[in-house]
Amino acid sequence: MIKIFYRRGKEILVSQSETEFAAIGKENVLWIDLLQPSGEQKRTVEAFLGTEIQSRAEAEEIESSSRFFEEDGVIFANTNFLSPADDAMLMDPVSFILSAGILTTVREIPLRSLDTLQLKIQALPDQFPDGFTTFVEIMDKRVDLDADIVELISKDVSQFSKRINQQEDINEEFLLDINQLQENAMTVRENIVDKQRLISNILKSKLCPRDPELRGDLNIILQDIASLINHTNFTFERLQDTVLGIINLDQNNIMKIFTFVSLLLMPATLVASFYGMNVTLPFADKWWAWLALFLLMVCLIISIWIIFKHKKML
Repeated sequence: MIKIFYRRGKEILVSQSETEFAAIGKENVLWIDLLQPSGEQKRTVEAFLGTEIQSRAEAEEIESSSRFFEEDGVIFANTNFLSPADDAMLMDPVSFILSAGILTTVREIPLRSLDTLQLKIQALPDQFPDGFTTFVEIMDKRVDLDADIVELISKDVSQFSKRINQQEDINEEFLLDINQLQENAMTVRENIVDKQRLISNILKSKLCPRDPELRGDLNIILQDIASLINHTNFTFERLQDTVLGIINLDQNNIMKIFTFVSLLLMPATLVASFYGMNVTLPFADKWWAWLALFLLMVCLIISIWIIFKHKKML
């Protein structure tokens, strides 16, 4: 699917047919949004822009040289948009092409932030003079959504910490949830850092407009990202502390069991040790001696158990 946002007078209109490029005129186009584009749509847009559109495999490359580069006066930028899915985080690649003030986006799934922005563009056309402004607005909204995701992860960490403080039973499912939360926190941090590099490269590019307002907006986004990275680091440290708390709690429980068993059997072992010596001891020659000793050891074990129960040490 293709959506072409173009200016006509004071209005911004939208067309969903790639055959209308000739009628619209390149100087009027603001934004070309490609959602799961067909081969024909890609070729038409490439001919219109005079440049090549990256494939999905190229957009998903992790090398920095593939995430951002310039060629023949055109900026190519790739990043991932995060979306929560059950307990995991999905990363959906989005490609940006900035050519002569025209923004082109290539994506494979619908994104609510872009759909909302498309409505805003048509409602407030004066706020979007060119493709760079649209790009800045997209990144601003995206960073806001990432902040919401970081806040959700922080709340989940707090919930896990409370469950540990309440001495909730830590089973395998609990540990798997903690591990998934760690993976989500790392994914979010990597994604935010990726956006930080992307916007920094845009600011350093000679192709970026020198408009003070636009560059100021990009710098504000960078400051927001820096705050998010600090928040994410703090959240991850809390999560690490939670994991250490689980390990310490588990080790304490194991040591508690070993200590209790040792103390429980110690008096009985002491009695058995005395009567196991090869010397003459009281009642050793009586036929009922073994029965009395056995009952004595049982009574000692039960007494230790009662004492621990009374002291609430079990």
